Amino acid sequence: MTDTPRELPAEVTRTLARFIVECTPRMIPPALHHEAQRALLNWMGCAIGSAHTATVDAAVRALAPCFGAPVAPLYGRGERADMLHAALINGIGSHVLDYDDTHARAVHPSAPVWPALLALASTRAIDGERLLQAFVLGVEVECRVGLSVFPEHYELGWHITGTAGVFGAAAAAGKLLGLDSRRMAWALGIAATQSSGLREMFGSMCKSFHPGRAAHGGLMAALLAEQDFTSSEQAIEARRGFAHVMSTRFDPDVITVGLGESWELARNMYKPFACGLVIHGVIDGCIQLATEHDLRAEAVAAIDLQVSPIVMELTAKTSPRSGLEGKFSVYHAAAAALIHRAGGEAQFSDACVNDPGVRALRARVTTTVDPTIGRTGAKVAIRLRDGRTVSRHIEHALGTLQRPMSDADLEHKFRALVTPPLAEAHAARIIAACWSIAQAQDAGRHLAAAVGG
Repeated sequence: MTDTPRELPAEVTRTLARFIVECTPRMIPPALHHEAQRALLNWMGCAIGSAHTATVDAAVRALAPCFGAPVAPLYGRGERADMLHAALINGIGSHVLDYDDTHARAVHPSAPVWPALLALASTRAIDGERLLQAFVLGVEVECRVGLSVFPEHYELGWHITGTAGVFGAAAAAGKLLGLDSRRMAWALGIAATQSSGLREMFGSMCKSFHPGRAAHGGLMAALLAEQDFTSSEQAIEARRGFAHVMSTRFDPDVITVGLGESWELARNMYKPFACGLVIHGVIDGCIQLATEHDLRAEAVAAIDLQVSPIVMELTAKTSPRSGLEGKFSVYHAAAAALIHRAGGEAQFSDACVNDPGVRALRARVTTTVDPTIGRTGAKVAIRLRDGRTVSRHIEHALGTLQRPMSDADLEHKFRALVTPPLAEAHAARIIAACWSIAQAQDAGRHLAAAVGG
C-alpha cells in the first residue's frame, strides 16, 4: 500500500516491540535454530577470514586508542575491545569480503546482528538457546523493516543492510537484555534515528562500515533503552519517522502481518563466491564452461553475457582498480572466473584485479540486459578463436534458495577462509563450537574457547 500523510498506520513500532518481547523459544520452528547455526558458522568464517585485510587493519589502527575495557574479542586478531567497538570492528570484518549471507530479497542478515549479540554475550553468561532465539528475532526485524520500504528505499540510494540492520541489532540485543515492551520500542526508536548507509560507498571500505556501524548503533540503542533513555515510540511509522523520511513508499503490513507465523531467516542464502549475489550466475556459468571445455584465456575471442537489469545497476564497473571495486564489476567477475575457475576472495584481490591476463580478458567481455533473466541468473556465451561458441543458461546460481549450499559446503567454505593462518585442527574446533552452540550454558565463553579470543 502507499501511505499518505493524512492517515498514519497504527502501532507499528509498538507492535513490533511487543512481538520481540513476548516471543518464546517454542514459537520459533526448530529448523530455524539450525539455520541460525549455519548463519553463525558462515559469519564466523567471514569475520576471521577478513581479520587482517587492509580495511580491518585501518579500522583497528584508527580506533584502538578509543577502546575501553577489553571485554570482547576481535575475531581472528587476538585483540579485545569494549563491546561497542568490538561490534563495530567485527561487523566491518564480516562484510568486507562480500562473502556473508544474504536474504532472498533484501539485506545481509548476519553482518549487523551477530556482532552485536556476540559482543554482548562476551560480558555476561547467555545460554546458546537464548542467543540463537535473539538472532532469529533480529533477522526477522531487520528484514521486515527493510522490506516494508523496499525497493524504493534502496533505489533512492540507501544501503539497506546498514539502514535496516541497525533495527535488527537493536532488537536482538534488546531481547538478550530482557527489555520490556516500552523499552524495546525505545530501542527501535534509538536505532531508527541512527539508520544510515549510502550506496555511493559501494566499492570502497565504507560499504562494510555500514553493517559494522549498524551493529554498533543497534547494541548502543538497546543499552541506552535499558537505562530508560527514551525515544519516540512511533519511530518507524510516524510522519517524520524512518519509513516516510527515507522512502517514497511504506507498507506497514509487511512489518506487522504474520509475525510469528512466517520467518525471514528461512529465506536466507549463503554465497559460494566472494561478491554480490547478482553476479553469481555469471561466475557459475563461466566456471562450468571453463571446466567442461578446458578453456584457456588465450583461446577466448569474447565472453557475451545476458544479465538482469540489476546486474548493470550494481556491477557495471568496466575498469576496477582494486579488489573492492572488482566485486562491483561483472566484467572482472567473468574474466577471473574463467581464468581461475573460481570466485573466492583471491579472485577479488587487488592482485587479481590488476593482473594483466585478467585485465586483457576483461576487455573482451560484453553485456546485454535482458529483463526476463532473474537477478541471480545469467546467460553466458563464450566465443572461441577457432570459431566455436559454448554457452550456458544459469537460471538460479549456486547458493540461492533453489540451489542452496549444504552444511558440508559451509564447512568447506569456512576452512578455505581461515586456513591458513589457522591450523586445520583449530578450524575444526570452531566448526564444532558453532554446531553445538545451542547446548552451551555460556555461549560467549563457548565460542571464545574455540576461537581463542
